[in-house]
Amino acid sequence: MTASQILAEIEPLGTESYRKVLRNHGITGPLYGVKISDLKKYERKHRKNHQLSKDLFATGVYDAMYLAGLIADENAMTPEDLKGWLAASDSDQIAEYAVAWVAADGAHGWTLALEWIESVEERSVVAGWGTLSALVSVKQDSELDMAALRALLERVRTTIHDQPDRVRYKMNGFVIALGSYVAELHEEALKVGEELGTLTVDMGNTACKVPYSPEYIRKVADAGHVGKKRKTARC
Repeated sequence: MTASQILAEIEPLGTESYRKVLRNHGITGPLYGVKISDLKKYERKHRKNHQLSKDLFATGVYDAMYLAGLIADENAMTPEDLKGWLAASDSDQIAEYAVAWVAADGAHGWTLALEWIESVEERSVVAGWGTLSALVSVKQDSELDMAALRALLERVRTTIHDQPDRVRYKMNGFVIALGSYVAELHEEALKVGEELGTLTVDMGNTACKVPYSPEYIRKVADAGHVGKKRKTARC
């Protein structure tokens, strides 16, 4: 199938109620309002289709861009591809999920994440922290730079309260990811989370709340899942 054919098929699947939900979550630009469960049907058919994922992303339609992230071949995506996707993202959600997931699953996630969190562009920073959080969830601890992760955790501890809302939210997610997926840093992340306390973030016209990181990390620990990795960052 081509990107145009997929667009023609998924457009009627969108609903006004779901479009409203997505708009309330900050989605801008062309939007059909297709549920993720419907997009995943195409993921199963077209997984790892590099060219199709690029064609879908290039449409600029939110639903197609999200689907592009699901089917992308992370091993075929170059740093230039990923940077191009980030530059073309017209919402934080595409940057911090679709782009970050593919980057984290591939070989360039760590380098790009460290570059992105230094950007003056807020969306790039959001994507960077999202990539770091996703990356520690899928990479084995033996592949991770523990000293660098500790430095990043300290950076969160000392700077999070000075960050814009969306960056603050993703930094909090990074603390949760470290405490949940990296056994060696579990206690350190928990301690930082307790020091940070409950964070206030403007979540817009939604019922979403900022997770209290110690509570979330302890739930993972109580379930015996600390250090248990995901097969893929994408969901």
